[in-house]
Amino acid sequence: DSSFLHFHESDCDIGGSSSCESMLSLNTEKILSQAKLLAEQKRFPFATDNDNTNEELAIAYVLIGNGLYDEAIRHFSTMLQEEPELVSAIYGRGIAYGKKGLHDMKNAELALFELSRVISLEPDHPEVFEQRAEILSPLGRISEALSDLTKAIQLQPSARLYRHRGTLYFISEDYATAHEDFQRSLELNKNQPIAMLYKGLTFFHRGLLKEAIESFKEALKQKADFIDAYKSLGQAYRELGNFDAATESFQKALLLNQNHVQTLQLKGMMLYHHGSLDEALKNFKRCLQLEPYNEVCQYMKGLSHVAMGQFYEGIKAQTKVMLNDPLPGQKASPEYLKVKYLREYSRYLHAHLDTPLTEYNTDTDLPGNFKDHWAKNLPFLIENYEEQPGLQPHIKDVLFQNFESYKPDVQELICVADHLGSMMQYETPGFLPNKRIHRAMGLATLEVMQAVQRTWANSKVRMNGKTRLMQWRDMFDIAVKWRRIADPDQPVLWLDQMPARSLSRGFNNHINLIRGQVINMRYLEYFEKILHFIKDRILVYHGANNPKGLLEVREALEKVHKVEDLLPIMKFNSKTRDGFTVNTKVPSLKDQGKEYDGFTITITGDKVGNILFSVETQTTEERTQLYHAEIDALYKDLTAKGKILILSAELGEVDAVCNLILSLVYYFYNLMPLSRGSSVIAYSVIMGALMASGKEVSGKIPKGKASIKISKYISSLVDFEAMTAPGSEAFSKIARSWMNLK
Repeated sequence: DSSFLHFHESDCDIGGSSSCESMLSLNTEKILSQAKLLAEQKRFPFATDNDNTNEELAIAYVLIGNGLYDEAIRHFSTMLQEEPELVSAIYGRGIAYGKKGLHDMKNAELALFELSRVISLEPDHPEVFEQRAEILSPLGRISEALSDLTKAIQLQPSARLYRHRGTLYFISEDYATAHEDFQRSLELNKNQPIAMLYKGLTFFHRGLLKEAIESFKEALKQKADFIDAYKSLGQAYRELGNFDAATESFQKALLLNQNHVQTLQLKGMMLYHHGSLDEALKNFKRCLQLEPYNEVCQYMKGLSHVAMGQFYEGIKAQTKVMLNDPLPGQKASPEYLKVKYLREYSRYLHAHLDTPLTEYNTDTDLPGNFKDHWAKNLPFLIENYEEQPGLQPHIKDVLFQNFESYKPDVQELICVADHLGSMMQYETPGFLPNKRIHRAMGLATLEVMQAVQRTWANSKVRMNGKTRLMQWRDMFDIAVKWRRIADPDQPVLWLDQMPARSLSRGFNNHINLIRGQVINMRYLEYFEKILHFIKDRILVYHGANNPKGLLEVREALEKVHKVEDLLPIMKFNSKTRDGFTVNTKVPSLKDQGKEYDGFTITITGDKVGNILFSVETQTTEERTQLYHAEIDALYKDLTAKGKILILSAELGEVDAVCNLILSLVYYFYNLMPLSRGSSVIAYSVIMGALMASGKEVSGKIPKGKASIKISKYISSLVDFEAMTAPGSEAFSKIARSWMNLK
């Protein structure tokens, strides 16, 4: 925004025609002409009352404007030899050092030294504090830069200063304070599309997506061709789960600039996670044409190919990512850290491509340390690791099939699977529909249904290379298999199949609901339920440990309507001053009165904006054995009652079977036995088993109860309410609604 630094560059082309004048003589003439005009108008900082001095100063400032920083420094230095405290020369020399390049610490130190001298001589000029902040911030000295900008604002508030300070708060992840500064900046000058964009980003990073969308739209009203605003709008819609609106916004950004790499990358990733792999691949390929070393696009290109069964192209792309070793001291990218696991798993999948899925077991085939490191997202540092075999020429890639090429009965099966899978979609903001996952888990549901029906009819199933009567793990393994096929990027592994040393340490399934100022909007729907549970537990705690203060605590809890309101409650007891944890208990059906560890809710922090509100499940070997015993007993009972159900049409038998199915999945989900995907796998097993139990009696269920929508109940059942109590009335209602599925 500083006009004295904006000058026209020379028209002369070095190495051009012979008629072009000497660059030096031409620039000298232009510099003197520009300097004279600048001096007459005093359009540079700290102009003096002496015309000759001003002309000399103006020459040096014009040199800066033309990028001749060393010449400007020499000119200022000559003037300072005669007049050591000439403020404008000190300031100008500091600017020139800064513009030479802050990658050289010597330049940065000299720039800061000169600007600090100016401040000591002229402490009431905001532009000097701002300039020093511009030097400090790239050096990572953000707190000092913020202090300088605050001082500048105190001296003379402006839209630019508020915007500048807001940007630094944004970089520091203090999004709430950044939002305040961008808002003040916009109050002083409404027409600032960049400030409006950043205001939207402060909402976005706090999980306030609807507010972010409004700000991005406002930025586009101010600047209709604002590519970054369209890109950010698309990303906000994508995070909200609105695929169509996100696609439209990304497309508008690409219409403005078809080579906008970041938009191509974000659009491609959205398409991948929507299950549109073909379209995603086109975006990643275009991205790599423009930026051949873009690790994100290269990784996602390799992943997309493998997910589609194109292993040769996929592994080739993965290998390119592996070759991008980080430089000494440089942090490795997430893609670089993940790609070795993906390549090894891709090789494993390719080696088994022509082997029926029932004939091999991924959990026993993959090395224990490999699985452990992959599940924990650790760097690929595995001792004595033996690589998976390379690509075998006789194993061909998967051939693409058109839907129309399938037989009518297969088409019908796929359509039913798509419908079943779509019913697993969370109806809450933050979850992008993934049609690939929907189809895979819909097919898993149908296979579970078939396997359960065969088991209840005393038939055996083929699993992991063996023919046997199905056990409960086999039932879940059907869904696990389909989940792995759907997305090879994610390690869907049984935790109890990890190495013994890892099992003894346990595995944490951790979800941040609020971290600092960032709200995980995917789980906003559950905040009220969790908060109500916490309040109940606080009353129980104080009733046992602080009976005299119970009334005061109860009155305080009545004013608690959001998580932040719990902070004052923490001060009531010295043990909870810095935070507290609340543990859920899972009642046993096998041993009445016995309880198992459920999940842990943690709240720490001292003020709004500095809160950690999280949910965690600790899966240990001992805990796993307790849950397995519960599931074993339930499955044994379920199998016995399922066999009776096959021969009976009594409604009471149906209710008993359905409650057993839901109770079994209840313990499975509380156990969290998988490294990823426990939720959707639980859905698939519930749906498949309930459909198996309803086949013979679908016409006997009362119409009113059958009309209950499963999606309404089941979306809350598995993630939170499923953790509260099995065998409830809601369980029966959910089960009966499945009986009418055709």
